[in-house]
Order: sequence, then structure tokens, then C-alpha cells
Amino acid sequence: MKKIALIFGFALILASCGTKVTTDDLAISNPINVTIDLTQVTDDKVPVTVDPGRFTTESVTFRLPKVVQGTYSVSDFGKYIEAFKAVDYDGNEIAATKASTNTWIIANATKLDKIMYLVNDTFDQEKTGGIGEEVPFSPAGTNIEPTNYVLNLHGFVGYFDSLKNNQYALDMISPDKFVRSSALQELKSETKDGKTITSFFAPRYFDITDNPMFYGELDVEEFMVSDIKIVLSVYSPNKVHSAAGLKETMYKMMQGQKAYLGDINTTPRYDIYLYLSDTEKEDSAKGFGALEHHTSTVVVLPENSTKEQLDDSMIDVVAHEFFHIVTPLSVHSEDVHYFDYNQPTFSKHLWMYEGVTEYFAQHFQVYEGLVTPEQFYKTMLQKINTSQNQLDDSMSFTKMSENVLDEPYASQYYNVYMKGALIGMCIDILMQEESNGNRSMLSLMKELSAKYGNSKPFVDDNLIAEITEMTYPSVGEFLNTHVVGETPINYEDFFSKVGLGFAEGKTETGYIMNGANIIVSANPMNQTIFFTEEVAKNSFWRDNGAKFEDVITEINGKKVTLETANDIFTEVFGWKPGQEIEVKLLRGEEEVVIKTITTQSYTIGRSLKALPDATEAQIALRNAWLKG
Repeated sequence: MKKIALIFGFALILASCGTKVTTDDLAISNPINVTIDLTQVTDDKVPVTVDPGRFTTESVTFRLPKVVQGTYSVSDFGKYIEAFKAVDYDGNEIAATKASTNTWIIANATKLDKIMYLVNDTFDQEKTGGIGEEVPFSPAGTNIEPTNYVLNLHGFVGYFDSLKNNQYALDMISPDKFVRSSALQELKSETKDGKTITSFFAPRYFDITDNPMFYGELDVEEFMVSDIKIVLSVYSPNKVHSAAGLKETMYKMMQGQKAYLGDINTTPRYDIYLYLSDTEKEDSAKGFGALEHHTSTVVVLPENSTKEQLDDSMIDVVAHEFFHIVTPLSVHSEDVHYFDYNQPTFSKHLWMYEGVTEYFAQHFQVYEGLVTPEQFYKTMLQKINTSQNQLDDSMSFTKMSENVLDEPYASQYYNVYMKGALIGMCIDILMQEESNGNRSMLSLMKELSAKYGNSKPFVDDNLIAEITEMTYPSVGEFLNTHVVGETPINYEDFFSKVGLGFAEGKTETGYIMNGANIIVSANPMNQTIFFTEEVAKNSFWRDNGAKFEDVITEINGKKVTLETANDIFTEVFGWKPGQEIEVKLLRGEEEVVIKTITTQSYTIGRSLKALPDATEAQIALRNAWLKG
């Protein structure tokens, strides 16, 4: 998962398997038959029918997921189920007791023919700026509207406790005008009387949750990257962006990723589902980022992005999600492999699942020549600043990972993209140093993939010892000190190995941040957004007269409130030099208007630069690290 996020005081968010069963529990009929009918939607609710076959037990338990893989928060998809009923073979309703938010217990199960229910979507629940804990992260959520259906199937299809390993036969009924996109195995499709019935097959419930679908007025482009077929499906409600417009950016990026991964090849097809949110609407999706699956990713981004902003965001999030085919999709623990959707336990190794994945998503760009070393240094320095200044830099990463749903750990999850990536970087430099440039973080992940792979999990408590045995004592010492332990990383030690060092000076920054520091905050008492003291360190705002405690009332004609801040500052975050802007401020009783053209903003802070007196050995190690 990749969330695009800023750590604001008012929570501004821009941007995330099998068990054994006994024959006594099995339904006689196999597979489980599910029908989702998109032609019978009423009040944004989709009817679902589940026919499990005949049971031999007196009662059975049916559930919707509480938590889904790739997310590290509670989603409670059972909250979106209405009109749940179970019927017998004579069509009569039989008792079904809702035992908890996500659980129904059906008595007289030997008489059970099928269950039926309505599914409400989650996007409509995202009413205010930011995603609260009680609403699923948008790329893991669901959308039901006349022109688009985001079908993360874990939000529509439940499972019987005893039948998660059973096969599923899924019939999707849709208007014949709809375009559909899914990597799930399609068996057949037929159109009649304005409806299309498409039949899909899933080997087990995991495959239902692992293969999202898009239906509706989609724009689809297909292209090959080496031997992988890429299917890019885009929904842009106002036709602002298209799949064709993104195709070249995605091709170049994924071509670089494929070259970087080399012989790692886990899928012949990869789907990218992009939902562009119309942020002008109250019920639009607001959780921007992406969620990975084995052979696909669901991405949610704002439709009002410029072409350049959308390209940058897609590179950021899709690169991250695609690299998840290495970990946790190929290298993962028992917690991941035998995932319990309602009582999950979490691995200690988010530093690897999310952190190393994020590191690869940044490192491949400099390795394949898509960005300069200086751009790569800037990205990693931003992660250092954020992890040191805005997050708990001394918290044990393994302890945070294992307890990620609970505080004080849950609020530190964002550090998996910051310090987690930096952990990957440090191990990479150590591996390069110890092997004279012959081994790396990527080669280690390839070795782990060969040892384990999709179907064989590792024992969570043994991983660090195994990595130490596979690599060098220095790697084990680093992991035990800085990942298991609570000692912050001295990054200067690692950069000096490759002839880099910190320097103080003027650095480029954005329009709502100084490096990692936010320059706006919120006053919940009077519901206003104002400039913090940091505004004096931001050259653009300082030169245009903005001052500490100025209340921001309007930006480019849009009123700024706590409810609109998410959408408005998403746009400000993406501002580039050369744009015409008009900002209205309230300074006491006086209105101050800033009407100008944006120029590059600077702040005083650290930069990361090549040392002028770097040795040949340091330069050689740097070249091995950055270019192989």
C-alpha cells in the first residue's frame, strides 16, 4: 500500500490465505457460486447472492473482512452490508443472527440454499477532508455510481469460515454498454437483452480479494513491457485525463522497473486501475494513493491534477505497488500467508514489506537513469527530515509493525515510507561495501525470493537471523540495533561510505512546506487555517508578504475551511513555478491579497552533496550503489 500523505495538525491527507478445513465442514457442492448484479442497483446499493452448496453442519458462520491484506488499519466491510437474509431450498427465510459488525451466524445450515444482501459503497462515506479510521482507505474501498464501479471484491463477497479454501464461481451482471477490466480468470461472457453476464473463476477466497475489477465508462490501454502485458484502465469522470495520455509515462517507468528487477518475473499480466476523484463533489474519494495485489494495483488520485502532477503521482505510487511483487507477494511471513481477515496478526517486518519496496521505487529511478543522482539524494533527504522531525525516530520498527493497529504505533505507520525506505538504503550500502559492489539489497531480495517464493512463508521471528546468515555480521548488527532496537540511524556514517555528506544552504522547497516542515496549521476552535512561524523561512511567501498567524481564507477563488482544506491544499502541494495565483489572507481585521505568479521557493536547510575530497574507493562504492 502507498499513501500519499502530509503530516498536518488537522490530518490533511493527500494521499496505503489459506487454512485447513475438515470434510465435516465442507459444503457438498463446489465451488461457491456468487452473483453480483450491477443492473439492479437501487440507492447506490448492489445486490449480491451467495450459493455455497449444501452444508452438513447445523450452523455456519459467514463474514465480511475486518482487515484486508496490504492495509494496516481496520476497514470493517460488514458495516456496508444491508438487508442480509438467508433462505432455504423452498425459498423461505431462515434465522441469521448478526453476531458482530462483520459476522453472521446461520442456524439450520443443512437447509441453507443461499444468502442475499445489499452492498453500500465506501466512497460515499468520505464526507470530509481526510480519511478517518472508520472508513476504508480509498484504494481498498468500493464505489457504486451509474458510470463507474470500483469493485474491490473483498467489499462485496464474503466467506464462510470453513470454506475459505473452496473455489469460487463469480457471475458479474452488467449493462452491455459497460467496459470491464479484471485480471481474474474469465470463463465466458454472453450478452442478451441489454445485459452482459461474465463468468469468472477463483481458486479460493484469497483470489477473490486479490483481483479487483473496474466496470463502467472506462478508458483502457494495453501494452507490453518485455514479457509482461500491462493493462491500464482509467476512469476520469469529467474526461480530464485518459489512459492514452498516461501510457508513455507508465511504459517508460515499468520498462525501467523490469530492467531493474532482471530475472524476477512473477506475472505475465499486470493491471493498473486508476480512479480519478472529482474533488469538487462531497462524496468523492479522498484517500489518495494505491493498494497492491499480486498482479494489479488500485490507484486513487485527484482528477484536478495537471498532466505533470498526475504523471509524477503515478510514478510515485505505481512504482511502489509494482515492486510489491517482490515483497510481501514473493517474500512474506506466516502472518501474511495464512492471513485471518477478522482476527489478523501482523508481521514484524514492515521495514521490508513497505520500506524496502519504497526504497526500490526510488532507487530504480536513479539506477535506470530516469532521475539524476542529485534528485535521488533530495528524495532520500526528505525522508530523513520527515522521519527525524515529524515521527518517532527511536521507536522499534519491529514492535511498531507487530502492533500497527494500536497506539502509539498506528500513528507512526507513515514512517514505513520514510525510515523504512532509509533502512533499505543503509542495508544496500552495507551489502555493496561488504561484497565490493557484487551484492545489494536487490540481490538479497532475489535470494530470499528463491528460498521462499509465493507459496512458502518464512517464520517471522527467524527472519533477521536468516538474513544475517545469508549476508554479513554488519547487516545483522544494523538490523538488531536500528530496526529491532531503538537506536536512531546516524545516516552520515552511511553516506560517508559512498563519499557523500550533509551541507547547510539554500534548498528548493514547496508552497506549503519547508523541507519536511509544514507551514500551515489549523485552529479547531474557530475552524480556520493559518500560516505558522515556518512561513518566514519560505522565500516565496516571505517575499510576497505573508506573515505568521495570517488566516488563509481563499485560494484561487475557493473558500478555505477545514472541510475544503484537503482538496485545496492538494492543489497547492502540486503548484509549480510560473502559475498565476490569488490568495486572500485575514490579518486581524485587514484583508491581504497576494496576486502574483509563483516563483521557485527556497528555504535554509540541509542538502546532500558529493564530498570534494572523496577517495577513489568511496566514489567506486557510490557508482556501484547508484549504477550497478
